[in-house]
Amino acid sequence: MSTFNLDVYMPVVILIALALLVAGGSLFLGSLIRPHNPNKLKETAYECGEEPVGTAWANFNIRFYVIALIFIIFDVESALMFPVAAVFKKFNEIGMGGTLLMSILTFVLVLVAGIVYCWKKGDLDWVKSFQHVNQDAPTFGKKD
Repeated sequence: MSTFNLDVYMPVVILIALALLVAGGSLFLGSLIRPHNPNKLKETAYECGEEPVGTAWANFNIRFYVIALIFIIFDVESALMFPVAAVFKKFNEIGMGGTLLMSILTFVLVLVAGIVYCWKKGDLDWVKSFQHVNQDAPTFGKKD
């Protein structure tokens, strides 16, 4: 019966602690020695030498966020495909290629189902069409 030996992980723990100490120490030391003289010019947003127009905070259309989230999902999916492709030959040699292929196809099909759902729902349409209002529905506050 083998025992779990924590001594083999001690160099990693020491390296992580040392990295945290160096990063935290340099941030602390930098805050001590930097000059503290803020003024209005230093607090403005720098826009390539141009005078700032408006505030730095701007509202973006929500459609940008939907497209960005879908891009991130498929970007991560493609990044997760590379390790599977790298070990597929080894899995195929030991007779597990079909299992690996089915698992990755299931992964892709779930993501394709998600994009089809977004497409059918209309979340990928940049200009959404309005639904026709039911003519028989009562209108409140309108006079004929």
